[in-house]
Amino acid sequence: MSTININEKFLQVNEYWHPHIVAELNGQQVKVAKLKGEFIWHSHAEEDELFFIMKGELTMEFRDRTETIRAGEMIVVPRGVEHRPIAREEVHLILFEPASTLNTGQERNHLTRETLPRI
Repeated sequence: MSTININEKFLQVNEYWHPHIVAELNGQQVKVAKLKGEFIWHSHAEEDELFFIMKGELTMEFRDRTETIRAGEMIVVPRGVEHRPIAREEVHLILFEPASTLNTGQERNHLTRETLPRI
């Protein structure tokens, strides 16, 4: 048990759309990531995801609407809901999700991260 400085962890993230694990609890992982640009449409059949925005503004597209999440705000994307994150400028976020969650859901492509670094 020790204090985790999230701002220091963000300094260790050098690639967009590449989450890093900073903590685990009760089968959940706490991850930090930097985002910029558009991600892919995807869903997670078995996992809910919580996106907490630390810096910037994230647009979350759903098939029926779009939500804007700003610094200090969060959104939970329920399992099975197709979504696409978009960061027009650099975004720093914290993700809370089950350890089994693959960043691209059922999709596999150049953005898929099978294993994540721990920082």
